[in-house]
Amino acid sequence: MIIKIVPNGELQENCYILTVPGREDALLIDPGSEAEKIRAELGDKKVAAILLTHGHWDHTGALRDFPGAPIYMHEQDARMLRQNRFSAAGIERELEPRPEPSFFVLEGQVLELAGIRLQVMHTPGHTMGGVCYVTESDVFTGDTLFDGDYGRTDLPGGSMQLMRQSLRRLLAMNGFYAHPGHGGSFFIP
Repeated sequence: MIIKIVPNGELQENCYILTVPGREDALLIDPGSEAEKIRAELGDKKVAAILLTHGHWDHTGALRDFPGAPIYMHEQDARMLRQNRFSAAGIERELEPRPEPSFFVLEGQVLELAGIRLQVMHTPGHTMGGVCYVTESDVFTGDTLFDGDYGRTDLPGGSMQLMRQSLRRLLAMNGFYAHPGHGGSFFIP
């Protein structure tokens, strides 16, 4: 699996493009807000699916720019796409609704998309519907876990108690590479 990181938007949110050599399709994880920048990195690859780690505005701004691509997210964050006042969008005053999710993911669910197998890990704390996507050696943590830090819990749907539980699970994933929603990737020792 090849992982391309496309930092974009004012908050430099990491959009991840996952591909398998020899395939013509790709997965997007959290398509921030700069669709043209993401398209340039995609090249001629077709977007097979979009996976959202959570529903905040800075992770979902380019959703409408990839029409026809199915959108996967946890049901507890779905209202953030319809009503951006729940997605912390007021910070930037970006209030336009996003496309509806196509599929809701659940804890432990296995997805096989674009030749890539991922397992869903429900990690509430930053938001109630926060999830991470886990491959054989990588975990895409969204805004749950950063290198040396963790996501805010003071926004709507945040919970410090749930964040602690989610962080314990993630920090026990020894030997995995973590790819956060902002900042650089890192190894979990």
